[in-house]
Parts: sequence; structure tokens; C-alpha cells
Amino acid sequence: MDPEIAALAGTAGTTVVTLMVTTAWESARDGMVALWRRFQPARAESIGEELEAGRAELLLARQAGDAESEAELTAEWQGRVRRLLLARPDVADELRGLLDELAPSLPDEPETGHIHLQARASGSARIYQAGRDQHITER
Repeated sequence: MDPEIAALAGTAGTTVVTLMVTTAWESARDGMVALWRRFQPARAESIGEELEAGRAELLLARQAGDAESEAELTAEWQGRVRRLLLARPDVADELRGLLDELAPSLPDEPETGHIHLQARASGSARIYQAGRDQHITER
């Protein structure tokens, strides 16, 4: 698979799921439905329904503190977009345009929960922990 398609699908799926719990949700949903309506019209209505169902699922998962559901939903949408791009490569430019329109609506930092890290080491063991990005250079 073309790495560019995989990256675009990954970005699109992540963006859509991230925006499901923001004020920009309707714009994201309408944009995705319009994209499908243009390139796979028979699926457009069901895509809208799947987006709404996913949003409801995500809101419930967040209330329950279930972070795995968000990751699963993101993977689902990445897969749907990837399959659309594989079937219709001409979607890519329009999808990039939609993502550019939605980018200002993305939160600056993703919402994070409370992180508690704990480690024990003995002997000459090394422990590396991070609640976010970690870069290690050993010499």
C-alpha cells in the first residue's frame, strides 16, 4: 500500500474522531458525508449514520473513562477512509482540502487523562517512563 494513502487515511480518521467531541463536529460530519456522496453516493447515508453512532459511542466511552473505545473508533475510521482511498484514489485531493478546512478546529493538545507512572528497578536496570513524547540518546 502507498505510504501516502496510509498516512492520509490515518490523519483523516484521527481528525474525524477527535472532532466528534468538539463544537466542530457538524462540520466534520457534513464534510465526510459530502465526500462519500461525491465519490460513493450509495454509501453516503450510511456513512452519516455510522458517524453519528460513533459519536454517541465515543461520548458514552468518555463518560465511562474508556480510552480503548476511542482508539478502536479511530482505527475503524482510518480503515474506512483507507478503503475509500484505495477504491477511489481521486478522493485524495478533496480529502486533503477537507482536512485543511477542519485543522483550525482541532484542539491544540489532545485531552489527556491523569497519568500515574510507577517503576521499580534493581541492579543495573534502567527505566524510561514518559507521559508523552520521550527522546533518549545514549552514548
